[in-house]
Amino acid sequence: MVKQNSIRAWILAVRPKTLTGACIPVLVASALAYSDDRLKWAPALVCLVFASLMQVAANLINDLFDYLKGSDRADRLGPERACAQGWISVKAMKCGIAVTVVLACAFGCLLLSFGNPYILVLIGVGCVIFAFLYTTLLSYCGLGDLLVWVFFGLVPVMGTYYVETGRVTMDAALCAVVCGVLIDTLLVLNNYRDRDTDRRDGKHTLIVRWGERFGRYFYLGLGLFAWVLCLVFLWEGRIWACILPLLYLPMHLKTWREMVQIFQGRALNEILGKTSRNMLIFALLLALGFILS
Repeated sequence: MVKQNSIRAWILAVRPKTLTGACIPVLVASALAYSDDRLKWAPALVCLVFASLMQVAANLINDLFDYLKGSDRADRLGPERACAQGWISVKAMKCGIAVTVVLACAFGCLLLSFGNPYILVLIGVGCVIFAFLYTTLLSYCGLGDLLVWVFFGLVPVMGTYYVETGRVTMDAALCAVVCGVLIDTLLVLNNYRDRDTDRRDGKHTLIVRWGERFGRYFYLGLGLFAWVLCLVFLWEGRIWACILPLLYLPMHLKTWREMVQIFQGRALNEILGKTSRNMLIFALLLALGFILS
């Protein structure tokens, strides 16, 4: 039994497995900066902490909003929510969200000396707004995938590369697209699992709009497209950055087959873990490819 507002309760609410999505953009951007002989450890670590804290804040906001909205029903198949289970009180959750956002902003301020402060403040404010609006509004309008591409791809990758190198390159932009597409596989699987309950809750994800068949091939296509984009690195002479991520494809295909066979139900939660693992392996392979190139 989980004691209310205990450390274990907060760990469950934070959902540590989702932090992979926050770490991948910083890892890839930093490896690219290293390949360009411009890696700076200090801003890289601060970006990692900021991204992780914002991911935690988004998870807590999602937990609280679903509870207050009354959509955390018994037939939901995803992770059990801390507020709905009584593990964390509403008051404590609101406090936790406030503390996490303030801490993220405090760490973000440490980056202001590494680039144009106006641009960096704008990025930080955008991340905070996104954390609130994604859960409370935009994910219900079918904009979740677009926002993942932006705030788990373009913003963190190019932002991290910028504070480390003082510039933005086409390679950084390409890495941003790769990361956004890759990380979206996790959201797509989540929406694939929840397609029936999302439909009843009025949450109009792309899979709710276009059906299960679209969802299964969308998941498959995103993983394949993430690697196809890496072919462009051949033109830059970054051969290993193209070859090593190939090792991801068999894992992605195997996980996709398992997803299709399971089709629906709580068993798909296991596929979430495997998808998160596959994403991290892809990012590590791509980062190693940059380092070796």
